[in-house]
Amino acid sequence: MNPYDESAPATPTGPPAAGGRIVGGAADGEDQAVEAALRPKDLGEFVGQERVREQLDLVLRAARARGGVADHVLLSGAPGLGKTTLSMIIAAEMGAPIRITSGPAIQHAGDLAAILSSLTEGEVLFLDEIHRMSRPAEEMLYMAMEDFRVDVVVGKGPGATAIPLELPPFTLVGATTRAGLLPPPLRDRFGFTGHMEFYAPAELERVVHRSARLLDVGIAGEGAAEIAGRSRGTPRIANRLLRRVRDYAQVKADGVVTREIAAQALDVYEVDGRGLDRLDRAVLTALLKLFAGGPVGLSTLAVAVGEERETVEEVAEPFLVREGLLARTPRGRVATPAAWQHLGLVPPPQAVPGGGRQGLFEG
Repeated sequence: MNPYDESAPATPTGPPAAGGRIVGGAADGEDQAVEAALRPKDLGEFVGQERVREQLDLVLRAARARGGVADHVLLSGAPGLGKTTLSMIIAAEMGAPIRITSGPAIQHAGDLAAILSSLTEGEVLFLDEIHRMSRPAEEMLYMAMEDFRVDVVVGKGPGATAIPLELPPFTLVGATTRAGLLPPPLRDRFGFTGHMEFYAPAELERVVHRSARLLDVGIAGEGAAEIAGRSRGTPRIANRLLRRVRDYAQVKADGVVTREIAAQALDVYEVDGRGLDRLDRAVLTALLKLFAGGPVGLSTLAVAVGEERETVEEVAEPFLVREGLLARTPRGRVATPAAWQHLGLVPPPQAVPGGGRQGLFEG
């Protein structure tokens, strides 16, 4: 798996796929199968997330000193930033086994009860996309986290009986890309909450150099910087781009990744200098050329690029908004001056900064 991969080998989670995007945040089978050796094994190897690492180190050291299990941990942030990796590091630091599952895989309280009842003392349970767990299972988890017991209901109707089941102390590590969807009673039961931030280019360069060393890829400093600059602040994407650049360097050059080789390779894979791919540029191009920069409704924009509304909203828009290329307004989506500049286009005279154009393309 990717060293910063946060996928679990259960029901696929995350935003809709968009044609296997090389800059997509979700992990695919190749990521999970090829990159297992790239995972950091302890907090000292983990690159980036300095504040979360420091806080988590204190939590784990204190737990080891007490001779008990670590507090339950909630990790939030975008896909690909290292939530699964940190859960495995927590288990390694505590000398405990880890069990991995996901919220969508737990649709009934009985599913959760079966997992909890098979845990051993001190085991780490990693629950990815915890906000997508069913409500009955979520309510069972409250008691399990707080009192280390669950009530298993046997039978139905008036004859149903609740049998209390004691659980060994364990550590739950929950991961979510949408922390706001977690109900307060569940969120409050976590002893430590860490938010994973996007990586700075310098941190991604360190990720690329480390991965290149483990993959035995020759890479120049400028080559690593080129890959890092197109990785959208996400280590998983940086490692994915490194593998594709490695392939190009082996076939088209002498196997060494320089800035020129990296740029040529990523141009082949349609990832531009700011990390935008085909879908991102299609959304911007439609917004600028067909709708004069907007405002335009999301459904209309999705039809223009031939994608589902959810794909545009959840896959393309977050990065475009974060890069300051697109803005969401009450009247629709609008392009910023940076979007016109990035695509080398001149805004029409009627375009008003901030999306104040007359007229609206509804949808």
